[in-house]
Amino acid sequence: MTRVSAGYTRRRRHKKILKESKGYRGTRRNRFKAAAEAVIKAGAYAFRDRKQRKRDFRRLWIVRINAAAQERGMNYSEFIAGLSKAGVEVNRKMLAEIALHDPVAFDKFVGIAKGAG
Repeated sequence: MTRVSAGYTRRRRHKKILKESKGYRGTRRNRFKAAAEAVIKAGAYAFRDRKQRKRDFRRLWIVRINAAAQERGMNYSEFIAGLSKAGVEVNRKMLAEIALHDPVAFDKFVGIAKGAG
């Protein structure tokens, strides 16, 4: 029985990887071995950073809320504790947006937090 060469299968597998590595620099775009490593790494980084992005944004929102609260004589932990005692359920993303774009409304939140604290 004759041996079957991997021509068709190998070519399809290589083309798939090389298509995914389009836009990479240097030989990482057109040498199969380097491209395959780069594609695997890129996938791992993308997976990791989808989780990381959520953490980074939460940190940003907390920094913004803290800065706005400190301008009004409170720190972040007192502000959040006061809101939770008052039963106000607003997430940090919305609080950061309000602090940035609507200072009057944020003043009301600070008033609620001080009243409950």
